[in-house]
Amino acid sequence: MAENATTPWTSGSVAAYRRPDPRMLAEVAAGLAAPQKELPPKYFYDHRGSELFEEITRLPEYYPTRTERALLQEWMPRLIAELGTRSLIELGAGSAEKSRIILSAMRSAGTANLYVPIDVSASFLTETASRLRREYSGLTVEPVVADIAEEFSPPPIAFHPALYAFLGGTIGNFYPPAAIRLLSRIRYAMRPEDRFLMGVDLRKSVARIEAAYNDSQGVTAAFNRNMLLVLNHELGAEFDPDTFEHRAFYEPVTHRIEMHLVSAVEQEVRVPGIGLVHFDRGESLRTEISCKHDRASVAELFSAAGMRIQFWRPDPECLFALVVGARA
Repeated sequence: MAENATTPWTSGSVAAYRRPDPRMLAEVAAGLAAPQKELPPKYFYDHRGSELFEEITRLPEYYPTRTERALLQEWMPRLIAELGTRSLIELGAGSAEKSRIILSAMRSAGTANLYVPIDVSASFLTETASRLRREYSGLTVEPVVADIAEEFSPPPIAFHPALYAFLGGTIGNFYPPAAIRLLSRIRYAMRPEDRFLMGVDLRKSVARIEAAYNDSQGVTAAFNRNMLLVLNHELGAEFDPDTFEHRAFYEPVTHRIEMHLVSAVEQEVRVPGIGLVHFDRGESLRTEISCKHDRASVAELFSAAGMRIQFWRPDPECLFALVVGARA
């Protein structure tokens, strides 16, 4: 799941679905017309979706958040001191909760000059930036509103060395060609002294991975169905979430979890601006992929993007890893 997502959608706003975002409408129309219906995971996140995801990160089955946090707390003071990092540029910053571990390490090293959080939600970024300016005296915070899944380029940075960060294992939500395009844009923005820090969810037993996406309390199922509520609120769609079942499974050939919403009945759903969308009984809407990696697969992505692995740091159980990349 995308750990760095924020809340770009205004759930419950009548005005929102009377005047839908044209890009959202076009993206949803294309996704629902595909042979395998599919929508991007950013549509999980209205206010309720964000609350549900925070609940997911605290579930005993969901290891990525606590494992990555432990790695950051243990490694960042030493890494930041070694790199001399003066700027942190974070893709999909969200609430910047884990970013504070890096910023605190920069402050301790006396190099906390600049933080550039990049995310899709302007209001969310403004709140995050205000809090961080109060917490870190002397730190310049320059938020950038952008959808990292689109064609975007990191902004120019005045203070180097810089550390570009992409945490939460969110790289797994990108199909490999899209992941390479994103990494290539980061590499293009990097100077030789800059580095790239990425969180990676590792390949492990299928049972351990599937348990993280099929929790015993049903929170992930509610989170998955919340996408349909976002479509209802934002587009005026008429999805009935109770007629869709949560399904998450590991696909061993592509090494990824897939999350689907499976129609329990044959039905047609009205979506204004699109029309009637037909679902056969048992037909699914794919709502997320989460690719799992090992060192070799990350090295392939980095190589294709013009980078190389400088440091590879997994946790003791090899559930999750932090990787530092440099320009090749």
